[in-house]
Amino acid sequence: MDERTIRLLDFTRVLGQMGHHALSEAGASRCLEQRPFVSQEELQRQIQLVRECLSLGKVILDCLQSFPDIEGVFHVLDTDTPLDEDGLWGVGQVLIQASRARSVLSDTDSRKYPSLSFYCESVPWPDKTWQGIARCLDDDGELKDESSPELMQVRTELRRLHSQCTKKVGEFLEQKDVSGYLQNEYLTISSDRYVLAVKSNFKGRLSGIIHDYSQTGETCYFEPLFLVELNNKLQELRQQEREAKRRVLIYLTTLVRQEQDKLRRLYDWLVTLDVLRAKVALARELDCSTMSVQPGAQLCVRRARHPLLLLEKASVEPVDIELEEGQKALIITGGNSGGKTVCLKTLGLLSLMAESAIPVPVAENSSIPWWRGVYVFLGDEQSLEENVSTFTAQIDYLRRVWSELGEESLVLLDEFGAGTDPSQGAALAQAVLDSLLQRRAWVAAATHFPALKAYALSRDDVRAASVLFDARTKTPLYRLAYDQAGSSQALDVAREHGLPEEILERAEQYLLLDGEDTSSLLNRLNDLAWQRDGEIRSLQEHKERLREKERELHRKYEDRIARAIEEVRQYSRDIVQQWRQDRIGRKQAQKHLHSKRQELAEQLSRETEESRAENSDFQTGEKVTYAPWNRIGLIQEKDPKRGSFKIDLGGVNIWATPSELSRAEGNGDSSYTVTRTDKGLGAQLSLDLRGYREEDARLELDRFLDQAVYQGREEAEVIHGRGAGVLRRMVHEQLRRFPGVRSFDVASEDRGGDGVTVVEFG
Repeated sequence: MDERTIRLLDFTRVLGQMGHHALSEAGASRCLEQRPFVSQEELQRQIQLVRECLSLGKVILDCLQSFPDIEGVFHVLDTDTPLDEDGLWGVGQVLIQASRARSVLSDTDSRKYPSLSFYCESVPWPDKTWQGIARCLDDDGELKDESSPELMQVRTELRRLHSQCTKKVGEFLEQKDVSGYLQNEYLTISSDRYVLAVKSNFKGRLSGIIHDYSQTGETCYFEPLFLVELNNKLQELRQQEREAKRRVLIYLTTLVRQEQDKLRRLYDWLVTLDVLRAKVALARELDCSTMSVQPGAQLCVRRARHPLLLLEKASVEPVDIELEEGQKALIITGGNSGGKTVCLKTLGLLSLMAESAIPVPVAENSSIPWWRGVYVFLGDEQSLEENVSTFTAQIDYLRRVWSELGEESLVLLDEFGAGTDPSQGAALAQAVLDSLLQRRAWVAAATHFPALKAYALSRDDVRAASVLFDARTKTPLYRLAYDQAGSSQALDVAREHGLPEEILERAEQYLLLDGEDTSSLLNRLNDLAWQRDGEIRSLQEHKERLREKERELHRKYEDRIARAIEEVRQYSRDIVQQWRQDRIGRKQAQKHLHSKRQELAEQLSRETEESRAENSDFQTGEKVTYAPWNRIGLIQEKDPKRGSFKIDLGGVNIWATPSELSRAEGNGDSSYTVTRTDKGLGAQLSLDLRGYREEDARLELDRFLDQAVYQGREEAEVIHGRGAGVLRRMVHEQLRRFPGVRSFDVASEDRGGDGVTVVEFG
């Protein structure tokens, strides 16, 4: 990606804000190094990884704490110098944080978070280094006494010597009345020797050696003669301790050096996890989500907000940036200060973020094509130092990058061609657009040129848009109205900023003389677009309220199902316990269970009818969930007389009533199979054995039949498919031998035909 684009779109400011959320210096530096991926495959992997991290939310934020930068450790490992205690402590802290993060993330569901699970499992672990540092270093980074027998021995002797010195000093103070000579009655250390802090004016009254003075000169550090021999011994022990510590440090450094590659990969993994965590934190701060980036995708960015405006806590009006099928260019027109440049910069910055696998502030289901390069031409690029004007700077940059522009490029043109003769600038801008479209490049342009407004409205592969203004106050709304051109409104803006009225009146006269005053027509278009925009927003809000109501009904339905299941299970346990205690007979127990099942079935049936009454207006081709099988299917036909729908459930066609259907949540797949379904006694109990091997299917069927009898079911379905009939024969053989089965037969055609067996219990 062109670094000039990075700079002009302020991408580094976003990265800097993301770096503020990192917990380590290395993570913050890695955030600033983020750039769009050059590999589509790697980008998709990273987007999926970020998407899973966003789903985990607080788990990701809490799985990691601050850890030190150990890049210096790797530099030392490339030499013959052993690591010091600080370096080993840093390695230990990295290992502690990595162990903690792996432990937290390993508890996540690998089926729900496959990328994150693979990411955690793929990192190596330096076992020897981990064990060595844990055994030899304490929490403060000091070597433990147990690090080696030599170190244990010498430190034991040092402690004994310290006790001996303390004892002798105590005896000395008791025998000699010298407490008035001392600043304090405690031993202290100077020049690595035990000494007493003596007031300087009494130094001549004691026999011994003066080693140093305090900064004020009022205290001298005095070694009494009776401590000289002990201090000499202390020096020998200190030297032995240093040698013992050196040998331990060499040993630990050897372990680290042997597993240097593993440690490097683990550290890189931890820093990357810190970056992922920073992305999640930024997404929570700005209310972001991942955006789809696919080759050949259509440009569809809904409710986009500029990240830097959000970071500045400014009021940001979301904008939709969309092109229809076959369109490659968007030309934005309209008044000054209406948001044209912000719109271009928003598209460019969000593209850089999305292609760097950074969450972006857009609505879900937004998408952009895969762009290898984003090229920006801003409206003011003049440089006094380089002696170039805005026009010259744009032309020079276009010349340099022209050979790189193609179908995987996004070109942002802000007032391209301005700064020179308007007619020539407009002609040049049209020629550039023609050439870019011939190269199949993607283009977004902002302009005031009337010729480009006509250009946008006259081509099928170009879409026109105008920034909206309030029809009453003429204030900008920072939204786009598509498929129309907008007036520049230069005179209105000048009037709002206080330009003398006499100048404005003369300007209006010149416009009339030139015959180019089209503002009234364009203002009328703006007014109509403003009204349409309000109606659309009102409809969208109403639609969202309906969706939320539907989701709430669905949640209540699922909660009631769960409570009913638990109620049945508890009731069943009570009945079975009474039967086992011979308090009731077998037939009486079955009668109680049957009565309870009927009661709940009728109650759930009533609630199901009520909860689905508002969702019966299904259309052909719509995806729905068939509740008895808990499977997503596609509506094939609609029978208005019977009030039923023909549903394709992965090759099995059945007729269903509206009460058995609900709109599919998410992007379900009609071929998706649920092996077992238990939505309460009010729903059909089903077992789907398709895809099982015969032996596995036999075990699954036995468990299913036991469950059905235990719940007091009267009927259930076993879906085995048609195929060669192997599973069907096995199912029928098992059903003949099972004591709780009263009868069984293949289903009717509207329930799956000979691909389904209906079982009756009793």
